[in-house]
Parts: sequence; C-alpha cells; structure tokens
Amino acid sequence: MKRTSRRTQTTVTVALAASACAALTLAGPAPGSSAAETDPVVAAAGDIACASTVPTPTTCHHQATSDLLLDPAISRVLALGDMQYPSASLAEFQTFYDPTWGRVIDKTDPIPGNHEYLTPDASGYFDYFGARAGPRGLGYYSFDLGSWHLIALNSNIPVAEGTPQNNWLEQDLAADTSVCTLAFMHHPRFSSSGSFRSRTAPLWQDLYGDRTDVVLAGHSHNYERFAQQTPRGVASARGIRQFVVGTGGINLKPAKAPAANSEVFQSHTFGVLRLTLHPTSYDWQFQPEAGQTWTDVGSGTCV
Repeated sequence: MKRTSRRTQTTVTVALAASACAALTLAGPAPGSSAAETDPVVAAAGDIACASTVPTPTTCHHQATSDLLLDPAISRVLALGDMQYPSASLAEFQTFYDPTWGRVIDKTDPIPGNHEYLTPDASGYFDYFGARAGPRGLGYYSFDLGSWHLIALNSNIPVAEGTPQNNWLEQDLAADTSVCTLAFMHHPRFSSSGSFRSRTAPLWQDLYGDRTDVVLAGHSHNYERFAQQTPRGVASARGIRQFVVGTGGINLKPAKAPAANSEVFQSHTFGVLRLTLHPTSYDWQFQPEAGQTWTDVGSGTCV
C-alpha cells in the first residue's frame, strides 16, 4: 500500500543514464506559492500536428486544440506522443507544432511516440523539447504536481523486467510517498482500436503494484475511457483507470472492436482531456475544440 506522507516541495526527477537509476531533482514552486494553493489542472492529448497549416473537416486540427491550452487555469500540458507528423523532424516541429502547441511549451511535459522515432533516435523530438523531454535518448522522468506524483514513460524503448527503464520505474515508485499517482505514455495497454495491447504490460504491472490511479495514453486516434482494471484487463475497484486521448489534431479513427471495460468511446471530436488533481481524488472533462459540444465528465477517488 502507498505511504501517505507527502513531499514538502515539488520536484522533477529524471533518469541520468541507461545503466544507472540515479536521479536528478530540480526544485519547483515553493510551498506557499500560488501554484501550491490551488488544485492543479492538467490538459492532455496526443497525435497532434500534421505537416500543414490548413485544417480540413477531418484532419489538421492542431491549431484548434492548441487554443484550448491557453487557459491560464491549466498548470501543465501533457503531450502524449506523436506530436508531429509524419516523421517529427526538427524542421517539422518548428514549422507546425511550434506555432500551435508550442505556444505553451514552457508548461509542457512530453513523451515521445512512434512517429518521433521515424527521425533516427527521435533527434528532432529531443532537439525541440530539450531538457523538458528528460534525458536524451531515454525520455522518461517524473515530477510532483500538487499532492500527485506524475510519471512520464517512453513506450517506444524496451520496458521488460530488468531493462533500465523498468528498473528506474520500480525505484521511482518505491520512493514515491504521494497519495495519488498518474503515469502517461504513448501506447495504450487497452484500446478498442486494438493497437499495442501487450507492449506496455510490464510498465502496467509495476504501476498496478504501486496502486497507480490514472494512466494516460495516445496512439489510437480517438478518445476512450476505461473502468478501473488490472493489467490483465479484469475490472477492479483498486485497478488503474486508463484514458486514451489521441484527439490532438491529426485525424480520428473508429473502433475495430469494443474492448472489455471500455466505458466511453468517440472518434468524431477533436479536443483535450482536462484533469483537476485534488489531494485524494480527481475530476475529468473532455474539452472539445471550439464549435463542438461532445464531452465526457466525471470524477474518481485515488486508490
């Protein structure tokens, strides 16, 4: 069971090297600051910018979704991978992502997707985001936000038991003293689109063992909310709730077959997921782009 003591300051923890699990801690907002006095709001989506500035009815809505991020109430933006199509080169990032989602880069916490790796070693991604992307070549890190611990994971590199990322995750979770935990990665464990269901299983097993509350993912170009469940897909009140938020702007794709424990699915509206992180609970709301009305609203309690 998680310990209930809390850290006394916000930190950002990053892996130092593939062969070691040491951590670098950078101080964030001091206790007593305005950032510490309100429950933080995060906005998240993946599968974002296409290589065009002209939207069509079905593609390239990254300008519209980025407009949602300008709300000053949003504390952090979680970019869930595949941020720039088709190959995530630095030039593509600078031309299409930067004038839109790049407007909030100073509060963006990214993780890479498979399209970032279409440029060798995801060099365009690491060049564009710099230190915000975590250690170059690794791309996983963690930080505290309010009373929550947030973990950014790279589902494009090895995650099996005994790999550097898996070892780092286990040590990070062991050191975590927060009440509530959220992890985000590009590939979903579960999806009605049927994509990469087994890729992230080792990460989910560790997260479940620590009673992680929420996992966010992209990759599937749609929005889907799941009931709390175990890494094997068994519904459980002490399980992890997963949100798939692949609605950042590139295009949307329908389901292939309904996945077990899927509660809500839509593939017709672009937008972002807003999460308000309370000390022992969270609220969610899907915020559609301007002119659209579809939404999904609810709340959950940390396990």
